[in-house]
Amino acid sequence: MDNTMVEQEIILRRKLDLLLRTGKILVESAADTNRIVRNMQRVAAYLGLPEENLHIDVTYTMLVVNLSDESHSYSKFQKCEKHGINMTAISEISKLSWRAIEEDYSLDRYEEELEKIKGKKRNYTPYLVAIGAGFACGGFCKLFGGDWIAFLFASIAAFAGFRVRARCVEFGINLYMSIAIAALVSTCLAYITTFTGLSGTPYHPLLACALFIVPGVPIINFVDDMIDNYIQVGIVRAVNTVLMVCAMAFGIVIAMRLLAMEDVVIDKKFSELSMVPHDPYYIYAIAAAISAMGFSMIFNIQRRLLWVVAVGGILAVCTRNFVNFELGLGPVIGSFTGAMVVSLVAVKAVHWFHVPNHVLTIPSVIPMIPGVLMYRALVALINMHGVVGEVTVAVSNGINASLIILCIALGVAVPNIFARRYIAKDRQRFLKEELQKRRERGKFLEW
Repeated sequence: MDNTMVEQEIILRRKLDLLLRTGKILVESAADTNRIVRNMQRVAAYLGLPEENLHIDVTYTMLVVNLSDESHSYSKFQKCEKHGINMTAISEISKLSWRAIEEDYSLDRYEEELEKIKGKKRNYTPYLVAIGAGFACGGFCKLFGGDWIAFLFASIAAFAGFRVRARCVEFGINLYMSIAIAALVSTCLAYITTFTGLSGTPYHPLLACALFIVPGVPIINFVDDMIDNYIQVGIVRAVNTVLMVCAMAFGIVIAMRLLAMEDVVIDKKFSELSMVPHDPYYIYAIAAAISAMGFSMIFNIQRRLLWVVAVGGILAVCTRNFVNFELGLGPVIGSFTGAMVVSLVAVKAVHWFHVPNHVLTIPSVIPMIPGVLMYRALVALINMHGVVGEVTVAVSNGINASLIILCIALGVAVPNIFARRYIAKDRQRFLKEELQKRRERGKFLEW
């Protein structure tokens, strides 16, 4: 009896370990907390761990699971340290959790598949990702009203900045310092455009060259977590987002001071930039598609989905521009509408392409980031000289930019959350049916 109990305890601890390792991949791949918990609960059902006895706690750096009944209690902890963005891993974990139930995976086979996901190479090589990041920022430059020469300079500057950040991280430099250094390098290179005389919009690359740093995934995950009542994780994500933006701003400020940019000239050039589209819609559609695909490569989305995300980016930007300028409802409502339309389409599209909602929506809405307003606010803060109205200008631009970013996040999150709650009962019913089939086949893993 003692040997049997010891063996059962060893198997139980192995199950808890597999459950934690599954959750760790999701946390370190930037999944939202609700998805992490749902996937872990599904894996627990496959492992035969009763839901009523299972307790899962998710924080930004730690996972805890506890399994207890009237006479026993087992707890295990898992540290989560290497945070990045890997949409392919999130998608494959979701598929694995269902496949393990439907195909009666043994513990050994599940662990083998889990290790394959963990050790799988990214879909794009580092230099290919850097090229994608460069073109993504070039797309931003075009969306802000720059010409194609400015697009090229912004792309080159962003490519260099992205590689510098990657090298800094490889050398063990602090993440936020790496961001500041990357923003510094990108801004310095983009400033070269003003001396070449080749572009009719030489200041636009300054607006776009460092936007590969924009933490779009953490922002949207923050909104998701707060709405889903995961307050603690949401606050940590929000603080991380603020630190990343501050690091980027610090690098840009240092670049401006090192290059001795004339405050009056820079402020005048940025304040004169038009917020009204002056190119045909198809030009903005091309720029949005390029930007969306570039960010998709940064987020490690499957190659087969690049064209889908490009269409999503076109839909988001064109909807935003139509609502903003044709209907005259303003950039805040326009950005919210564009994000919401993409999210609503994605609710249906996830069943066509068999991927999580955020895989399609987040890269699609990133091109709507209000870079012009962000830089106007930053430059206004840097160039304050005590003149009446300076604070008002800086705060106004900052608030408008923050509202637009918040509305983009809400537009993505809200339809997804309502759809998720609507279909949750169907998924739960399907899960129970699959588990019952496993019991009938005699393949159910008992606790």
